[in-house]
Amino acid sequence: MEAVKDYTVHIDSKKRVTLRNAAYQYYHVKEYQNGCIMLEPRILSVPETISEKTLSDMDQAIENFKLDKVSPLIDLSDF
Repeated sequence: MEAVKDYTVHIDSKKRVTLRNAAYQYYHVKEYQNGCIMLEPRILSVPETISEKTLSDMDQAIENFKLDKVSPLIDLSDF
């Protein structure tokens, strides 16, 4: 595979690297012991459905609320 971009970068004082004209906003980073770093683009999206575990957790929360298994009230009057 031929490289699309080829340039040298340096790490700044906060140990950051800047990608020039990056195509994506988020990347997944894999760093290997030999010093190689692989960046895989990530596109964040809204899931189409709610997972079964989340629905189960919501049902459990409502059941706890109905059984009055709730934390004490928080006074927000100062805000």
